[in-house]
Amino acid sequence: MEQSTHIILVGAGGHALVVASAAKAAGLKVDGFLDDSTTTTLGRLTSLRRLGSMSELATTVLAPILCVGDLGARRRLLATGGWGRAATVIHPRAFVDPTAQIGAGVFIGPQAIVQSHAKVGDHAIINSGAIVEHECVVGANVHIAPGAVLAGNVSVGPHTLVGLGARVLPGRSIGAEAVVGAGSVVLGDVPDGRTVVGVVKG
Repeated sequence: MEQSTHIILVGAGGHALVVASAAKAAGLKVDGFLDDSTTTTLGRLTSLRRLGSMSELATTVLAPILCVGDLGARRRLLATGGWGRAATVIHPRAFVDPTAQIGAGVFIGPQAIVQSHAKVGDHAIINSGAIVEHECVVGANVHIAPGAVLAGNVSVGPHTLVGLGARVLPGRSIGAEAVVGAGSVVLGDVPDGRTVVGVVKG
């Protein structure tokens, strides 16, 4: 099914600013945002309108994209439902190989690269300048932070954060609900639920 050109942002903090800018650059129309707070970064810095609280997602007819940065909060919101029409936003200055598979509700930021035969799961974030090399598998609701690099054939389980500027060597596996700290170099596998920093030998 072809994606609607009219979307709604769910969340209105700093990450929402980035998604809104990318959506505009991609030619999408952002009709407004949902957030439980009436005082938001997005409302303060843009002309976008608050259309209601998060609970109104289930009744909206617009295509939503999740714009909350915190992975735990994202996971809770995804569990509430209403994401069947989720919008994907890819900045026009990102490179996505035609053989890559991109799920629903994904955000891919400017200067990000998703290479040949990579798979990016639903609601994942491939942030500004991040690189997902050939044949990587990125799970649902994963955040590959700005400047992070996954070398070829890396797998990342759902609900995992690969932090700013981190590097993951070819063929490594990072489990579900894990955290790879900013600037880390991952030489070995990372189990489910583990937080790792520095040089990670597995």
